[in-house]
Amino acid sequence: RRERQRFVDKNGRCNVQHGNLGGESSRYLSDFFTTLVDLKWRWNLLIFLLTYTVAWLVMASMWWGIAYLRGDLHQAHGDTYSPCVANVYNFPSAFLFFVETEATIGYGHRYITERCPEGIVLFLFQSLLGSVVDAFLIGCMFIKMSQPKKRAETLMFSHAAVISQRDAKLCLMFRVGNLRNSHMVSAQIRCKLIKSRQTPEGEFLPLDQCELDVGFGTGADQLFLVSPLTICHEINSESPFFCLSQRSLRSEQFEIVVILEGIVETTGMTCQARTSYTEDEVLWGHRFLPVMSLEDGFFRVDYSQFHATFEVPTPPYSVKE
Repeated sequence: RRERQRFVDKNGRCNVQHGNLGGESSRYLSDFFTTLVDLKWRWNLLIFLLTYTVAWLVMASMWWGIAYLRGDLHQAHGDTYSPCVANVYNFPSAFLFFVETEATIGYGHRYITERCPEGIVLFLFQSLLGSVVDAFLIGCMFIKMSQPKKRAETLMFSHAAVISQRDAKLCLMFRVGNLRNSHMVSAQIRCKLIKSRQTPEGEFLPLDQCELDVGFGTGADQLFLVSPLTICHEINSESPFFCLSQRSLRSEQFEIVVILEGIVETTGMTCQARTSYTEDEVLWGHRFLPVMSLEDGFFRVDYSQFHATFEVPTPPYSVKE
């Protein structure tokens, strides 16, 4: 096999990196929430911990500062003296008071007195700021945990694509499957052929994208994915593979990107799974082994044969020939 750079990996990851953004990198900050959701988990957890730690220390320092400026740290908190916050004598006690207030624990030992207007204002500011921080960070973590990316891992694609005859027509075929019992609602599949070409004007297109028809006109691209399905692209005069033969397949360089989209039945969120096939992963004159069998009252899918193929008599010529 010839090892070369793929545009899309088998697991669906796109091998594209954006560089030299210049001033355009500020667009990431303008949509900071999406940027935070797109970060990896380790950075999300780090930002989550740092934000709460810094906010807690800053707010605790403000409560300690009020007590320090009022002289509450050096006064006996008795019946004759009314501090801003009762039983706050140092920074640890101010930090504990802030945590009790923010978490609405309320042990009852530390509390704000009515003779401290600056403490009341700071308490209102703390409540508003805490609500904003909680909504932002917890909402970000919830959206990140509920993303349907993991659902795409239970959508399978065959390791190879095959070319053989079906209904007396030469077809390019590959197989898709759903490992979960929950369905993909409104599942739709699309295929893109990525191949370099040169236009008649001399312009070189290194990653030209061309649509492969997998049943758009007949509705065959709308899948009822309750069992493994074989997706078929008919090679005809409208197909980019019209001149492809068994011999020319060995010298071609192309990549077929497959995109499967649908709505996760349990969450209602849109899920997308991707894979790709290079010319080395297209088997001429092969067909997929059957995986369905009828048992006592139900159909059984044997996923051990999901990727298996066998040879069938296929003309080595292109459709054009």
